[in-house]
Amino acid sequence: MAGQNEVELKLYVRDLDAVRQRLESAGAVLVSPRTYERNVRYDDKSRSLSRRGDVLRLREDSRWRLTYKAGKGAVRGSDAVSRYEAEVEVSDFDTMHDILGRLGLSPYMVYEKYRTTYQLDGVEVVLDEMPYGNFVEIEGEAEAIQQVRLRLGLGEATAYRGGYTDLFERVRRKLKLKFTDLTFANFEQIDVPQSAFD
Repeated sequence: MAGQNEVELKLYVRDLDAVRQRLESAGAVLVSPRTYERNVRYDDKSRSLSRRGDVLRLREDSRWRLTYKAGKGAVRGSDAVSRYEAEVEVSDFDTMHDILGRLGLSPYMVYEKYRTTYQLDGVEVVLDEMPYGNFVEIEGEAEAIQQVRLRLGLGEATAYRGGYTDLFERVRRKLKLKFTDLTFANFEQIDVPQSAFD
């Protein structure tokens, strides 16, 4: 995909099945069924990308993609955020990993999720099962995002402007966790209250 600004809203939701039922009742189109994702974040030795709020990740799901996201900004009058994103599909995960390493970039964290993707009223709605909780992301035009949020009964759901790894850092600090990867295995015996995201 060519680089573009994305606008997205991230909402904490305990019951994804209820949201799924509302999506289906509203006539949403299932774009991608529940799929496991493994993401590897890269940075240089001084963590200059992370300090700027930039993201460079290699994602493995039904295909392999390299994604770059620039620091984010708030969308006026909204809980959504906007940021530049560019993404390319790669033919070989391990070769891309090797190229990044030769450029002085190395993995510093892995994060996992299960994602189900829908389209509704011109926006993308994803149901994300993260190791520490469930979220709904709505991506599209800012006004359409708010309309879909209300249509799905998510007006009272708490919005978070940070990315999943930002939220992970909050959870790590609040719960005094020592591990650095956001994986299902690491969170298997840990109950994460919503207050840990604040």
